[in-house]
Amino acid sequence: MTGDTVRILSHDCIGVEAIMATTRHSFAKHSHEQFGIGFMYAGAQKSLSGRGMVEACAGNIITVNPREVHDGIPIGDGPRGWNMLYFEPNLISHAAHDISDGKSGYYEFTRPVITSPAVAQCFTTLFAAITQGNSTTANLRREEMLFLLLHHALITSGSATENSNRSPPGKIARSRIACAKNMIDDDPAAIVSLADLANATGLSRFQTLRDFTRATGLTPHAYIIQRRIDLARRLIANGTSLAEVATTSGFADQSHMNRHFKRAYAMSPGHYARATRHR
Repeated sequence: MTGDTVRILSHDCIGVEAIMATTRHSFAKHSHEQFGIGFMYAGAQKSLSGRGMVEACAGNIITVNPREVHDGIPIGDGPRGWNMLYFEPNLISHAAHDISDGKSGYYEFTRPVITSPAVAQCFTTLFAAITQGNSTTANLRREEMLFLLLHHALITSGSATENSNRSPPGKIARSRIACAKNMIDDDPAAIVSLADLANATGLSRFQTLRDFTRATGLTPHAYIIQRRIDLARRLIANGTSLAEVATTSGFADQSHMNRHFKRAYAMSPGHYARATRHR
Protein backbone atom coordinates (compact mmCIF):
# COMPACT_ATOMS: atom_id res chain seq x y z
CA MET A 1 0.00 0.00 0.00
CA THR A 2 3.08 2.27 0.03
CA GLY A 3 2.50 5.37 -2.03
CA ASP A 4 -1.27 4.87 -2.14
CA THR A 5 -3.30 8.02 -1.62
CA VAL A 6 -7.01 8.70 -1.15
CA ARG A 7 -7.65 12.41 -0.63
CA ILE A 8 -10.86 14.30 0.09
CA LEU A 9 -10.51 17.67 -1.64
CA SER A 10 -11.71 20.89 -0.06
CA HIS A 11 -14.23 23.07 -1.91
CA ASP A 12 -17.29 25.20 -1.23
CA CYS A 13 -20.07 23.10 -2.83
CA ILE A 14 -22.67 21.99 -0.30
CA GLY A 15 -23.81 18.39 -0.70
CA VAL A 16 -20.85 17.32 -2.83
CA GLU A 17 -17.79 15.29 -1.85
CA ALA A 18 -14.74 15.28 -4.14
CA ILE A 19 -12.13 12.53 -3.91
CA MET A 20 -8.86 11.92 -5.73
CA ALA A 21 -7.39 8.44 -5.36
CA THR A 22 -4.40 6.47 -6.58
CA THR A 23 -4.37 3.06 -4.94
CA ARG A 24 -3.86 -0.70 -5.24
CA HIS A 25 -6.31 -1.26 -2.39
CA SER A 26 -8.98 -3.94 -2.85
CA PHE A 27 -12.20 -2.47 -1.51
CA ALA A 28 -14.60 -4.77 0.33
CA LYS A 29 -18.29 -4.74 -0.54
CA HIS A 30 -19.84 -1.48 0.63
CA SER A 31 -22.31 1.20 -0.41
CA HIS A 32 -22.79 4.98 -0.26
CA GLU A 33 -25.79 7.10 0.57
CA GLN A 34 -24.93 9.37 -2.36
CA PHE A 35 -24.78 9.16 -6.13
CA GLY A 36 -21.19 8.62 -7.21
CA ILE A 37 -19.59 9.33 -10.56
CA GLY A 38 -15.90 9.35 -11.37
CA PHE A 39 -13.25 9.34 -14.08
CA MET A 40 -10.50 6.75 -14.14
CA TYR A 41 -7.27 8.40 -15.28
CA ALA A 42 -4.89 5.49 -14.72
CA GLY A 43 -4.87 1.70 -14.44
CA ALA A 44 -7.87 -0.60 -14.40
CA GLN A 45 -10.17 -2.39 -11.98
CA LYS A 46 -12.99 -4.89 -11.80
CA SER A 47 -15.92 -4.41 -9.48
CA LEU A 48 -19.29 -5.71 -8.43
CA SER A 49 -22.18 -3.52 -9.50
CA GLY A 50 -25.95 -3.59 -9.70
CA ARG A 51 -25.46 -5.24 -13.10
CA GLY A 52 -22.93 -7.87 -12.05
CA MET A 53 -19.15 -7.77 -12.41
CA VAL A 54 -17.75 -5.04 -14.65
CA GLU A 55 -14.31 -3.80 -15.65
CA ALA A 56 -13.16 -0.21 -16.12
CA CYS A 57 -9.89 1.23 -17.36
CA ALA A 58 -8.22 4.60 -17.85
CA GLY A 59 -10.49 6.94 -19.80
CA ASN A 60 -13.71 5.34 -18.50
CA ILE A 61 -16.41 6.87 -16.32
CA ILE A 62 -17.55 4.82 -13.32
CA THR A 63 -20.89 5.31 -11.55
CA VAL A 64 -22.76 4.08 -8.52
CA ASN A 65 -26.28 4.78 -7.27
CA PRO A 66 -27.25 5.39 -3.62
CA ARG A 67 -27.04 2.21 -1.52
CA GLU A 68 -25.82 0.16 -4.46
CA VAL A 69 -23.47 -2.50 -3.12
CA HIS A 70 -20.11 -2.57 -4.90
CA ASP A 71 -16.45 -3.34 -4.37
CA GLY A 72 -13.26 -2.60 -6.31
CA ILE A 73 -10.26 -4.76 -7.15
CA PRO A 74 -7.24 -3.58 -9.16
CA ILE A 75 -6.38 -5.30 -12.43
CA GLY A 76 -2.65 -5.83 -12.89
CA ASP A 77 0.22 -5.01 -10.57
CA GLY A 78 0.04 -1.22 -10.64
CA PRO A 79 -2.38 1.14 -8.91
CA ARG A 80 -5.41 2.62 -10.57
CA GLY A 81 -6.34 6.25 -10.21
CA TRP A 82 -9.65 8.10 -10.33
CA ASN A 83 -11.32 11.39 -9.51
CA MET A 84 -14.73 10.92 -7.92
CA LEU A 85 -17.69 13.13 -7.07
CA TYR A 86 -20.39 12.07 -4.63
CA PHE A 87 -23.69 14.00 -4.72
CA GLU A 88 -26.40 14.07 -2.10
CA PRO A 89 -29.56 12.52 -3.66
CA ASN A 90 -31.60 15.73 -3.38
CA LEU A 91 -29.14 17.57 -5.67
CA ILE A 92 -29.54 14.94 -8.37
CA SER A 93 -33.31 14.81 -7.85
CA HIS A 94 -33.65 18.56 -8.39
CA ALA A 95 -31.56 18.37 -11.55
CA ALA A 96 -33.53 15.36 -12.82
CA HIS A 97 -36.77 17.25 -12.25
CA ASP A 98 -35.55 19.97 -14.58
CA ILE A 99 -34.19 17.55 -17.17
CA SER A 100 -37.54 15.75 -17.34
CA ASP A 101 -39.41 19.07 -17.77
CA GLY A 102 -40.90 18.72 -14.32
CA LYS A 103 -42.27 15.21 -14.85
CA SER A 104 -40.07 13.38 -12.35
CA GLY A 105 -37.21 13.84 -9.93
CA TYR A 106 -36.14 10.23 -10.37
CA TYR A 107 -32.65 9.53 -11.70
CA GLU A 108 -30.52 6.41 -11.96
CA PHE A 109 -27.16 5.61 -13.48
CA THR A 110 -28.00 2.53 -15.54
CA ARG A 111 -24.43 1.87 -16.69
CA PRO A 112 -21.74 1.25 -14.05
CA VAL A 113 -19.07 1.91 -16.69
CA ILE A 114 -19.49 4.58 -19.38
CA THR A 115 -17.10 5.02 -22.31
CA SER A 116 -18.69 8.15 -23.82
CA PRO A 117 -16.16 10.97 -24.47
CA ALA A 118 -18.97 13.51 -23.92
CA VAL A 119 -19.65 12.22 -20.40
CA ALA A 120 -15.91 12.13 -19.63
CA GLN A 121 -15.47 15.72 -20.82
CA CYS A 122 -18.44 16.93 -18.78
CA PHE A 123 -17.12 15.20 -15.68
CA THR A 124 -13.60 16.56 -16.09
CA THR A 125 -14.92 20.10 -16.47
CA LEU A 126 -17.32 19.72 -13.54
CA PHE A 127 -14.63 18.25 -11.28
CA ALA A 128 -12.33 21.18 -12.05
CA ALA A 129 -15.14 23.71 -11.54
CA ILE A 130 -15.90 22.24 -8.11
CA THR A 131 -12.36 21.68 -6.84
CA GLN A 132 -10.62 24.64 -8.49
CA GLY A 133 -13.46 27.11 -9.10
CA ASN A 134 -12.81 30.50 -7.55
CA SER A 135 -14.45 32.86 -10.01
CA THR A 136 -17.67 34.78 -9.68
CA THR A 137 -19.25 32.46 -12.26
CA ALA A 138 -18.11 29.18 -10.65
CA ASN A 139 -21.60 28.27 -9.42
CA LEU A 140 -23.14 28.79 -12.86
CA ARG A 141 -20.43 26.64 -14.46
CA ARG A 142 -21.01 23.90 -11.91
CA GLU A 143 -24.77 23.88 -12.52
CA GLU A 144 -24.29 23.80 -16.27
CA MET A 145 -21.87 20.90 -16.21
CA LEU A 146 -23.92 18.85 -13.74
CA PHE A 147 -26.96 19.15 -16.02
CA LEU A 148 -24.92 18.25 -19.09
CA LEU A 149 -23.20 15.37 -17.32
CA LEU A 150 -26.49 13.82 -16.20
CA HIS A 151 -28.06 14.48 -19.61
CA HIS A 152 -25.23 12.82 -21.55
CA ALA A 153 -25.24 9.89 -19.14
CA LEU A 154 -28.95 9.40 -19.93
CA ILE A 155 -28.25 9.51 -23.67
CA THR A 156 -25.47 6.97 -23.26
CA SER A 157 -27.78 4.64 -21.35
CA GLY A 158 -30.42 4.84 -24.07
CA SER A 159 -32.94 6.67 -21.84
CA ALA A 160 -32.92 9.63 -24.22
CA THR A 161 -31.86 10.22 -27.79
CA GLU A 162 -29.37 12.77 -29.01
CA ASN A 163 -31.40 13.51 -32.11
CA SER A 164 -34.37 14.59 -30.01
CA ASN A 165 -32.24 17.36 -28.52
CA ARG A 166 -30.69 18.71 -31.71
CA SER A 167 -33.64 20.47 -33.29
CA PRO A 168 -33.25 24.25 -33.47
CA PRO A 169 -35.20 26.32 -30.94
CA GLY A 170 -38.55 27.63 -32.13
CA LYS A 171 -39.65 31.26 -32.34
CA ILE A 172 -41.05 31.32 -28.80
CA ALA A 173 -37.92 29.68 -27.39
CA ARG A 174 -35.69 32.19 -29.22
CA SER A 175 -37.72 35.04 -27.77
CA ARG A 176 -37.39 33.63 -24.27
CA ILE A 177 -33.64 33.09 -24.67
CA ALA A 178 -33.35 36.69 -25.88
CA CYS A 179 -34.56 37.75 -22.43
CA ALA A 180 -31.73 35.80 -20.81
CA LYS A 181 -29.18 37.20 -23.27
CA ASN A 182 -30.38 40.73 -22.56
CA MET A 183 -29.98 40.16 -18.82
CA ILE A 184 -26.34 39.26 -19.37
CA ASP A 185 -25.69 41.91 -22.01
CA ASP A 186 -27.13 44.67 -19.82
CA ASP A 187 -24.68 43.92 -17.00
CA PRO A 188 -21.96 41.39 -17.90
CA ALA A 189 -20.23 41.89 -14.55
CA ALA A 190 -23.27 40.85 -12.52
CA ILE A 191 -23.29 37.47 -10.78
CA VAL A 192 -26.02 35.49 -12.52
CA SER A 193 -27.22 31.99 -11.69
CA LEU A 194 -28.92 29.50 -13.95
CA ALA A 195 -32.05 30.01 -11.83
CA ASP A 196 -31.92 33.75 -12.57
CA LEU A 197 -31.76 33.06 -16.30
CA ALA A 198 -34.55 30.48 -16.03
CA ASN A 199 -36.75 33.06 -14.30
CA ALA A 200 -36.11 35.42 -17.20
CA THR A 201 -37.02 32.81 -19.82
CA GLY A 202 -39.91 31.16 -18.01
CA LEU A 203 -38.26 27.81 -18.72
CA SER A 204 -36.67 25.24 -16.44
CA ARG A 205 -32.97 25.56 -15.73
CA PHE A 206 -32.15 22.66 -18.04
CA GLN A 207 -34.37 23.97 -20.84
CA THR A 208 -32.70 27.36 -20.48
CA LEU A 209 -29.23 25.84 -20.66
CA ARG A 210 -30.19 23.69 -23.66
CA ASP A 211 -31.96 26.42 -25.66
CA PHE A 212 -29.46 29.13 -24.77
CA THR A 213 -26.62 26.94 -26.06
CA ARG A 214 -28.54 26.14 -29.24
CA ALA A 215 -29.34 29.79 -29.87
CA THR A 216 -25.91 31.29 -29.15
CA GLY A 217 -23.45 28.45 -29.63
CA LEU A 218 -22.23 29.06 -26.07
CA THR A 219 -23.38 27.90 -22.66
CA PRO A 220 -24.56 30.73 -20.39
CA HIS A 221 -21.27 30.57 -18.47
CA ALA A 222 -19.19 30.81 -21.64
CA TYR A 223 -21.41 33.61 -22.94
CA ILE A 224 -20.93 35.61 -19.72
CA ILE A 225 -17.15 35.15 -19.92
CA GLN A 226 -17.16 36.36 -23.52
CA ARG A 227 -19.23 39.42 -22.66
CA ARG A 228 -16.85 40.20 -19.79
CA ILE A 229 -13.88 39.89 -22.13
CA ASP A 230 -15.62 42.25 -24.57
CA LEU A 231 -16.15 44.75 -21.75
CA ALA A 232 -12.53 44.38 -20.67
CA ARG A 233 -11.30 45.11 -24.19
CA ARG A 234 -13.31 48.32 -24.35
CA LEU A 235 -12.08 49.47 -20.95
CA ILE A 236 -8.45 48.67 -21.78
CA ALA A 237 -8.73 50.56 -25.08
CA ASN A 238 -10.00 53.55 -23.10
CA GLY A 239 -6.89 53.49 -20.91
CA THR A 240 -8.40 52.01 -17.73
CA SER A 241 -5.85 50.34 -15.44
CA LEU A 242 -5.80 46.55 -15.68
CA ALA A 243 -6.63 46.08 -12.00
CA GLU A 244 -9.70 48.28 -12.39
CA VAL A 245 -10.64 46.56 -15.64
CA ALA A 246 -10.65 43.17 -13.92
CA THR A 247 -12.90 44.40 -11.12
CA THR A 248 -15.25 46.38 -13.36
CA SER A 249 -15.59 43.52 -15.85
CA GLY A 250 -16.65 41.06 -13.17
CA PHE A 251 -13.57 38.85 -13.03
CA ALA A 252 -12.49 37.42 -9.69
CA ASP A 253 -9.09 39.09 -10.00
CA GLN A 254 -6.53 40.19 -12.58
CA SER A 255 -5.08 36.70 -13.08
CA HIS A 256 -8.58 35.36 -13.76
CA MET A 257 -9.06 38.03 -16.42
CA ASN A 258 -5.60 37.39 -17.88
CA ARG A 259 -6.30 33.68 -18.28
CA HIS A 260 -9.57 34.12 -20.16
CA PHE A 261 -8.35 37.08 -22.21
CA LYS A 262 -5.27 35.20 -23.42
CA ARG A 263 -7.31 32.10 -24.16
CA ALA A 264 -9.61 34.17 -26.38
CA TYR A 265 -7.12 36.47 -28.10
CA ALA A 266 -3.71 34.76 -27.75
CA MET A 267 -2.35 37.83 -25.98
CA SER A 268 -2.43 39.11 -22.44
CA PRO A 269 -4.44 42.19 -21.43
CA GLY A 270 -1.13 43.97 -20.86
CA HIS A 271 -0.01 43.18 -24.40
CA TYR A 272 -3.35 44.38 -25.73
CA ALA A 273 -3.07 47.59 -23.69
CA ARG A 274 0.37 48.34 -25.09
CA ALA A 275 -0.81 47.60 -28.63
CA THR A 276 -3.85 49.90 -28.37
CA ARG A 277 -1.76 52.75 -26.99
CA HIS A 278 0.34 52.74 -30.17
CA ARG A 279 -2.54 52.77 -32.63
